[in-house]
Amino acid sequence: MSRKAKAVLCRELNKPVVVEEISVDPPKRGEVTVKLGACGVCHSDLSATNGTIPLPSPLVLGHEAAGEVIEVGEGVTAFAVGDHVVSSFIYMCGRCRFCSLGRPVLCVEQGKALTTLPDGTLRTRDAKGQPVNIFSGCGVMAEYATLHQDNVVKIDPKIPFDRAALVGCAVTTGVGAVFNTAKVEPGASVAVFGCGGVGLNVIQGARIAGATQIVAIDSNESKLEMARKFGATDVLAAKPGEDPSKQIKKMTAGGPEYAFECVGSGELAGAAYRAIRRGGSAVIVGVAKPADSTSFRSMTMVFEEKTLTGSYFGSCVPKVDFPRMLELYAGGKLMLDELITRRYKVEEAPQAFADLESGRNARGVIVF
Repeated sequence: MSRKAKAVLCRELNKPVVVEEISVDPPKRGEVTVKLGACGVCHSDLSATNGTIPLPSPLVLGHEAAGEVIEVGEGVTAFAVGDHVVSSFIYMCGRCRFCSLGRPVLCVEQGKALTTLPDGTLRTRDAKGQPVNIFSGCGVMAEYATLHQDNVVKIDPKIPFDRAALVGCAVTTGVGAVFNTAKVEPGASVAVFGCGGVGLNVIQGARIAGATQIVAIDSNESKLEMARKFGATDVLAAKPGEDPSKQIKKMTAGGPEYAFECVGSGELAGAAYRAIRRGGSAVIVGVAKPADSTSFRSMTMVFEEKTLTGSYFGSCVPKVDFPRMLELYAGGKLMLDELITRRYKVEEAPQAFADLESGRNARGVIVF
């Protein structure tokens, strides 16, 4: 039987999101239905509303959520009614070269679940009975969602839903970029460009990894203050149109060993590369607009042995990294409570997106 659910939709690009009642169909083979407890309001959701990430509307937003399994489809044995889970927005075929190598974020079949379930169909319909697309195979900014079993990860039920939801994107993207992509070692120096939800998690990931100098760069003074709370040892107020790389080099005695670009800007990606010292690594974490690009002096890559690399979803393996992050939280090392700036009712979703766009929140969370 279908369930009625309040959901947050993008109906038109560059327009406020809307809250509508949708119908969520029960799970088919290999699927589960989840009653959501909380969903983070992520910059990627905002990017889907303004065309930075081009996806067809109408679109149920949300990919960073936690909830309880209330129904399982045929053939599902890894989950049972009552399990607490976090959504994972990457599709993993489990068979391609990259999945076999333990790098599911690079699965060659990811395109199968950009706006539908992996089989190409939908379980979501609007009030007129028309199908509604879902963000990254999830569409979890809703009271209920039906997902493929490969898009959920079982978690410790002791973790509150609003905290657990954050490992579904922002935390794993940021901390994973430090742990999995860059493999920052104790004693390293790090620069972080952008102190939003992902940037703050890069900062605390670097702190947990044992970096001794962590420079946070942002144009928003309040975000720099928050960066200090998460582990930044130094902060730099960025000025529009100015290249901060020279100043960062001075602050770090020749440049940090690692720099992370967490905004989604080709200009800042170039600055991150210029800032690192000889033998350093610049990691691009932010998602830029399709037409954006960066440039660097290619000769420096040879003579200075610099590295420029990308990190998608923290190069993670969700079934391994989600529980790992929550263990760090339970052990008092990972700050999740402090990430949540404000909790919103689902009816307040338009305000949550407005606050995200204006930079007011480290993380806003919609609770159901």
